Amino acid sequence: MKNIMLMFLVFSNTLFSQSIESRVLVLKNTNSPVSIVVTDDYITRRNITKVLNISCQNSALFDYNETISYSNFTTQIKTPLLTYLNSHPEIDFIVLTKGIPIRISGVPGKTFNGICSLDSYIAGMGYEASPTTSIVNISDINYGATFTGEAYLNKFWQSTTHFSHAKFGGHLVTRLDGYTQADAIALTTRSLQAEANLLSGIPTTGNILLDTDPTPWMGYPNPNNQPYTFVPSAYVAGQTLTITAESAYGDINSDMNKAKTGLLAKSIPVQYDTTLTFVGNMPPLKGYFSWGSNDNNYSKPNYHSLTFVAGAIAETAVSTSARTFYETNWGQSKIADLISQGVTGVKGYTDEPLVQGVASPSILFDRYTKGWTLAESFYAASRLVSWMDIVVGDPICRAYQRATVINVTEISTFSISPNPASDFITVQLNDLSEKQELQIYNSIGQLVKDIIVTNESKINVSNLVNGIYFARLKSNFNQTHKFIKQ
Repeated sequence: MKNIMLMFLVFSNTLFSQSIESRVLVLKNTNSPVSIVVTDDYITRRNITKVLNISCQNSALFDYNETISYSNFTTQIKTPLLTYLNSHPEIDFIVLTKGIPIRISGVPGKTFNGICSLDSYIAGMGYEASPTTSIVNISDINYGATFTGEAYLNKFWQSTTHFSHAKFGGHLVTRLDGYTQADAIALTTRSLQAEANLLSGIPTTGNILLDTDPTPWMGYPNPNNQPYTFVPSAYVAGQTLTITAESAYGDINSDMNKAKTGLLAKSIPVQYDTTLTFVGNMPPLKGYFSWGSNDNNYSKPNYHSLTFVAGAIAETAVSTSARTFYETNWGQSKIADLISQGVTGVKGYTDEPLVQGVASPSILFDRYTKGWTLAESFYAASRLVSWMDIVVGDPICRAYQRATVINVTEISTFSISPNPASDFITVQLNDLSEKQELQIYNSIGQLVKDIIVTNESKINVSNLVNGIYFARLKSNFNQTHKFIKQ
């Protein structure tokens, strides 16, 4: 065996990481045919083995089913989920599927007489038992007398280290949702395509569009103090915090400016717009942040003209952008439109989150372009949990390479020849005397072969469609080999 001491880039990709797959739990609503289909599609293509069947009202059937009472949520979702999580402490990511309600009503201690995002409530479950948890008392008279309640300070906010439940508590919760079943399934397709492009070395085209609103009363305040935080400099973990008014709208403009600076420093193409035009009719984007319909110059046609490349993420500073996943002709702009227009991940809000609840663009795009997962990027950029947030997309999607320079001894556990191949490949196991399980994936992440091999096993690949494939040993998911079938 050839051992070489060298400096190299360690590439970590979610598609071929056993640890990250085993950290994902998917919730399937057995009362919803759509939830069943979306769940089964996701777990098959993502090779997820942990699924929790729940039985609740089907939010894909009627729009009023998108809101579940707190009592029904507790019985039908919270209790079985807590039971599962208590026996599976390795779970870090939870995926909800279309057909599971998005909002809870009657939650003790929440604004608007008990309204909370179901997703965000689950994300904060367990916080209440920790002495380091900070309750945030929230009110703003501008939203009426019933806008008074509490959330939790997100312990992962501004984190510079990767997430684990063991370290931070709570969970990173996303959902696969959209106007249609096809929209929900497309989120997985785009995630896998982004990762396949990354593995294949196919460069991501397009700009990240940061569309500010330069209206004078908003402006660009506090440019040197972004992202905005309501956490005091002398903060002690566990202390109670208070929000009594919305922060300055212009802070989001200034934070977009900081995001632009950081992205340009990485040589990532950015279109940073400070004109009065609400930008639209662009080539496909790889990232997007705007005021949506809150922009004083909002153009609905321009919003609906936006399209995205695989792996693109987005956020809009819109209070009710995730109020429903049904098509409507009323109210503010919705993230469901961006999903139908091709985005891979997006954050929205079931009900008023205040500016403090909107994700920080500088953190969001910094983490994502560092190779963090979609869920980690959105949650690191979000100040609150157990609030109004909904993150849509495959939580373990990565569209950018994460690389670290280290000293190692290179030990190749297996090799494949010939490459390219037409009919057969031969697998050479290096110093592995036992039988091994070899898995082969196509370029969009679908498992196409799962076979037992020994040293110098000959594998028939003649039935595979011509293209790029990736092989890994199940005993070493961190090492993959790319080969071409022609």
